[in-house]
Amino acid sequence: MSISEPRTGLFIAFEGGDGAGKSTQAALLTQSLQDAGRTVVRTREPGGTPVGEKLRSLVLDHGHGQIDARTEALIFAASRAAHVEQVIQPALGRGDVVVCDRYIDSSVAYQGAGRNLGTDEVRSINEWATGGLAPDLTVLLDVDPEAGRSRRTAADTAEDRLESEPDSFHGSIRSAFLALAEDSPGRYLVLDAAAPVPELAQKILARVQDLLA
Repeated sequence: MSISEPRTGLFIAFEGGDGAGKSTQAALLTQSLQDAGRTVVRTREPGGTPVGEKLRSLVLDHGHGQIDARTEALIFAASRAAHVEQVIQPALGRGDVVVCDRYIDSSVAYQGAGRNLGTDEVRSINEWATGGLAPDLTVLLDVDPEAGRSRRTAADTAEDRLESEPDSFHGSIRSAFLALAEDSPGRYLVLDAAAPVPELAQKILARVQDLLA
């Protein structure tokens, strides 16, 4: 299905720095919508397809040798192209709600700003890879880099390649996310990730219900 064909579903992306709680809120939103009788496809990036999961391992796991910034950006874009073609577009065509943990904005922030490749350049590559498909709503969970690292280390799991970058890197990413939201306020719901989990979930669900109505 091309981007010009009718879309009857709803596409929601969760964005934010590592440790912001995106996966938690995506799971809570998915459950609430399913309880209300909606068909929900919950997915993630990089990943979401067999080839995407292989690319996820390649770009995030340690032990694959040096991955330069441009290669990293192109791997993410390739994974996203398959994800949109094989998962997201078909779901939207069926009228499903798609809840995605990360999307194009992550590449713009991490590779465009964090890796200094240029936000416009990275956005252009990804818009081509996705046929211009944009979320109906992007939920940005804004987290301080130090707080995000504290959350990640408290989980007692090893940090991946990007998570293990210094706080200055994550600070650049935070600034890039906030700039993106400022440029397109109608498409974003910006929330303080430090707020209580139930409070965040309630605000997110209310915004999504408005869109569904």
